[in-house]
Amino acid sequence: MARFTRFEVIQKFYETALVPIYYNNDLELCKNVILACFNGGAKVFEFTNRGDFAHEIYSDLQKYVNENIPELVLGVGSVFDAGTASLYMQLGANFIVSPVLNKEMAYTCNRRKVLWTPGCGTLSEISEAESLGAEIVKIFPGTSVGGPGFIKAIKGPSPWTSIMPTGGVTPEKENLEKWFSAGAKVVGMGSKLITNNIVEDKNFGLLTEKVRKTLNIIKELKD
Repeated sequence: MARFTRFEVIQKFYETALVPIYYNNDLELCKNVILACFNGGAKVFEFTNRGDFAHEIYSDLQKYVNENIPELVLGVGSVFDAGTASLYMQLGANFIVSPVLNKEMAYTCNRRKVLWTPGCGTLSEISEAESLGAEIVKIFPGTSVGGPGFIKAIKGPSPWTSIMPTGGVTPEKENLEKWFSAGAKVVGMGSKLITNNIVEDKNFGLLTEKVRKTLNIIKELKD
C-alpha cells in the first residue's frame, strides 16, 4: 500500500511543483535516473506504465525507493483503467496519473485514498474530475490543448482549479514562466528534462544539475 497519505502527496506536488516523468525497461537505469532527480531536489517522480511487464519493473523500483530514498514520493502515470490502477496501488504506488478521465479509476483510487490525477482537455472534463475528487488535473498534451493560454482561460471562471500541464513543458526559464504565470500549479516533464543524450551517456551528474537548476527557476517564479 501507499506509504504516503493523499494529503502528504498533494503537499509534495505543490511544494516542488515539478514531476519528472520517465520509463525504461532497464531497472538499473531507472534507479539511477530516479536517484539523480532526487539528488537534484525532486521530491516526486512519475514512472510511466508503457512497456510490457512495466509493473514488474515498478515493483522493484518501489522497493528500491522505500529502502534507499524513503523521502521520495513514487507514483505511476499512463494508467487508463481501474484494473491497472489497482495493480499499481497493490505494488505501493503513492499516486496514479492518467491521460484520460475515467470514473472507475476515480472510485478505485478514492477507496484507497490514493491521489488520482486525470487528464482533461475541457472545462467540463475538469469540473467532472473535481466532482469525482481530483485535487490536481492534468492537461495533456499541454501545448496541443491550448498551452498556457488554455490554463489562463480555465482559471478565469475556475480559479480554484489546480492544473498540471505535461507535454510541451521544458526546463528553460522562458517556457516555465509562461506556464506558471498562466496559473499552472505544478508541471510534469519527461524527455525535455531526462534527455536521450543524458540517458545514453549515463551522465547522471548532469541530470542532477539540470533538475536542481529547473527547481531553482520554478522557486524563483513562484516566490
